[in-house]
Amino acid sequence: MTAKVALVVFPGFHILDLSILSVFGIANHFAPGSYAVDIVSMSGGMVSSMSGVGVQTAAFGEQRYDTVLVGSSPAIPAPCPGLVERLQAAARSSRRIASICTGAFILGEAGVFDGRSVTTHWGFAEALARRFPAANVVPDKIFIRDGHIWSSAGMTACIDLVLGMVEADLGHDVTKKICQTMVLYHRRSGGQSQFSLLAELDPKQERIRRVLTFIKDNLREPLSVQQLADLVNWSPRHFSRAFQTETGMSPAKAIEKLRVEAARALIESGHASATRIAAQTGFGDDERMRRAFLRVLGEPPQKFMRHSRSPNISLSI
Repeated sequence: MTAKVALVVFPGFHILDLSILSVFGIANHFAPGSYAVDIVSMSGGMVSSMSGVGVQTAAFGEQRYDTVLVGSSPAIPAPCPGLVERLQAAARSSRRIASICTGAFILGEAGVFDGRSVTTHWGFAEALARRFPAANVVPDKIFIRDGHIWSSAGMTACIDLVLGMVEADLGHDVTKKICQTMVLYHRRSGGQSQFSLLAELDPKQERIRRVLTFIKDNLREPLSVQQLADLVNWSPRHFSRAFQTETGMSPAKAIEKLRVEAARALIESGHASATRIAAQTGFGDDERMRRAFLRVLGEPPQKFMRHSRSPNISLSI
């Protein structure tokens, strides 16, 4: 049976949201007839995106959809008249309903986030939490599924969101083929962080950037200060001082955080056992990994494992 999908747009919407049409379209190539997608707006007709490019839309009327996705805009959007009521009805009649980035503010107005775990672009997470205190806003996730309510972070995270939906519908093999067709390295799990420690550190010196890349690519190795200093032809003392100045943390602390980041991504993607993950990311054993998680994240790895396996709140699909 073909699943009817509606992408709800409004004046000034992010044109990048239209990229999800490619995911559904390629899914139809590998599983013919799986999806039929409508681009809809409250009144129908031509709707201009934030880039000025317009799209033709159908009116978002009483037609029942299997899946409804609310598009986004660069700023917090105000819902068009009647849209909140229409989304309330859609939340009751659709198999699933979702927001992309700042579209969460529109879906939140419909009350469907009450008591739910949701996410949005990290830059708007605090505002979303203030406006909708009954929702559990999780600011550091690519996308979240809480029952039939889905939500994603900003920009390209909408692709991950829809890939998660397709995988839930059609299975991993189809999603893998879609990623290969779209030249995506892999499908990011919902549980992955919106942030990257490497991007946050952003040292100015090329030598320190080179060291950080080496650390990330060699987490299984012991990674002593002497080894890292030799990599850039500095003395261990000068290297440690320069590293601290450039990154705001010691080499040991950076290594620990990068290992925790890598281990968390593996856990939330459903990879292997804790013992294997600890070995793969350089912790050596479960206990060392547990202590590092507590220092860096304030929670043991077992909590992230339970979240990733939860049937109701899926940080990884």
